[in-house]
Amino acid sequence: MSAAARLRRRDEGAEIIVLERSKYVSFANCGLPYYVGGEIEDPAKLLLHTPQTLKAALNLDVRINSEVTAINPRARSVQVTDTETGEAYTLTYDHLILSPGALASQPPIDGLDSPRVHTLRTVDDALALREASGMRAVVLGAGFIGIEATEALAQRGFETHLVEFAEHVLPPLEVEMATLVTRELRALGVHVHAGVAAQTITHGDDHDSVTLSDGTVLSADVIVLSTGVRPDTAFAEAAGIETDRGYILVDEHGRTSADDVYAVGDGTIGRDHDRPVALAGPANRGGRLVADAIADAEHGEATARPIPRPQGTAIVRIGSLTAAMTGANRATLDAVGTEYFTVHTHANQHAGYFPGAQPVHILMHVGTDGQILGAQAVGADGVDRRIDVIATAMRAGLKATDLIDLDLAYAPPYGQAKDPVNQTGMVAHNVLTGELVLTGPDALTEDMPVLDVRTVGEYAAGHMPNSLNIPHTQLRDRLDEVRTWVEESVGDQPFVVMCAAGVRSWIGYRIVRHAGFTVTMLSGGIQTLRAWLGEKVEAVLVKGEG
Repeated sequence: MSAAARLRRRDEGAEIIVLERSKYVSFANCGLPYYVGGEIEDPAKLLLHTPQTLKAALNLDVRINSEVTAINPRARSVQVTDTETGEAYTLTYDHLILSPGALASQPPIDGLDSPRVHTLRTVDDALALREASGMRAVVLGAGFIGIEATEALAQRGFETHLVEFAEHVLPPLEVEMATLVTRELRALGVHVHAGVAAQTITHGDDHDSVTLSDGTVLSADVIVLSTGVRPDTAFAEAAGIETDRGYILVDEHGRTSADDVYAVGDGTIGRDHDRPVALAGPANRGGRLVADAIADAEHGEATARPIPRPQGTAIVRIGSLTAAMTGANRATLDAVGTEYFTVHTHANQHAGYFPGAQPVHILMHVGTDGQILGAQAVGADGVDRRIDVIATAMRAGLKATDLIDLDLAYAPPYGQAKDPVNQTGMVAHNVLTGELVLTGPDALTEDMPVLDVRTVGEYAAGHMPNSLNIPHTQLRDRLDEVRTWVEESVGDQPFVVMCAAGVRSWIGYRIVRHAGFTVTMLSGGIQTLRAWLGEKVEAVLVKGEG
C-alpha cells in the first residue's frame, strides 16, 4: 500500500488499481499479538484503511477479495479471481508491483489439521485466537511472532508451553542474550522447551496432545504455529519470473526479471543480498522507493534512490524485558568467514544514583577494521534507543570507535554522561588499539587460569574452578601473590582477568599487564559468562571462598 500511496503523490493522473486477496486492505499486522493478549481491546483499531477511505484520500481503486492467480508478462496482464463469487477477469497493466508477502510455514508435524491449531498472520487469525477458550496453550516456534503470541496467551492466564527446535529461544539472538529472554519467560510462568521439536499432534475430544521429540507430551486447548514463513510466490514462479529459494529476485530498484514488473516485501530478496528480511519497516520503505522508480520510468527521470540492503533491525517485548538486534549475528558471520571480535557491556540505562537504574546488556560484533557488523541488546528500559543508535551508525558507515564521540542526550533520568553506546565503543576502541585483549565466554574453559578481582563475597557466590581471588582495590599491593600463583600454577600461558561486568576487570587488567604479566580479560564479566552457560552454570561455577 505504501507503493500505491507514493505513486499517487508522484502522479495525480495515474490509474492505480490495488488487488487484495483478503477482505482487509490495510491492517496493523504487527499489532495482532497485542489484540490477542487484550492490550488492544477493539479489533477495529487494527484496521488502518478501507477501500472507501483510500478512494477518498488517494483516489485508489482498491479491490478486496481479489486474488491474482496468474501473470502474463508478455501480454502485460494479470488474471484476477473474485474469492467471494468465483468470477474471473483479466486486467492489463503498464507497470505491475507484486507484494505477495509470506505464508506460515508448515513443518512436518502430523495433526496440523486440528481445529485447535492457529496461526497469527491475519486479522481473522487474531480474532479466532482471541476467542479461543481453555486453560492450556502450546506455541510452536520461539521466533518474534512465537514470543509475542506466548506473552499474549500468558497474559490471558493460559498455562503456556513454548517449544523451539533451536537450542534457545529467539534463534537470531546470541545464546548469552537469549538466556536473559528465557529467564524472563519463566518468570512469566511460561514453560520453555528448547532444543526439541514437535512431532505429532493427537486430536482429542476436549483437548489435543502435542508429543515432543524428547518424549514429552503436552496437553493443549490452543496450539499456535509460529515456525517461520515461506514466500507466497508460486504464481510469480509460474509466470517465469526469476526466484531464489522461492523469493522473487529484485534489483536495487525492485525490478524483477520481467519487464515493468516490480516486487517488494516479504516475498523478495535482493540480487546482492544473502538473506531475506521479513520485516514491516523495510517492506514499507521499499514500497515507496519502488513507486519512485516507476514514476521515474514514466517521466523519463532518474531520481529514485536504490532500495538499501536491509540490516534486519528488530525488537520484541518479553514481559518486563525488551530484546533488540541489528545486523549480523555469529552464525551469519561465521558462515561467510568474517573475522571479528565481540564486545559485551552491561551499563545502566541511566545514572546509577537515579532511582530505577537497570542494566542494558549490549553485545556488538566488530570487524578487524572497526566496522560494526551487528549488535544486540536486552534490558528492561532503554533498549530501543540504544539499538536504534547503533543501527543508525551502521547505516551511516561509522566505525565502532565513532560510537565514543556520539553526542547523546543526557540527564540522570534518561542516560549517563557516558552512554551505554559510548561505553561499548570505548571497549571496542581498546581492543582495536591493542590496549585490551578479550576472551569471550565461548573461549573460556574450566581449566583456564582466572584472576577474579571481585569482592570475597561475590567470589564465594560462584567462580571458575581454576581461579585466584584478589579484589581489584587490593591488587596493586598483592602483585607478589599473583607472581607466586603464575609461577606455581599458571606457567607461560596467559591468564584471564574477570569481574562482574567488565569495569573492575579492566582496572585489574591494566594493573597486571603493566606489571609484565601476559593476560586477557573476560568480555562482559561473569554476567556474560552466566548467561552463556545458561542451565549449565551450576555445574561449572564453584561456590565458596576457595
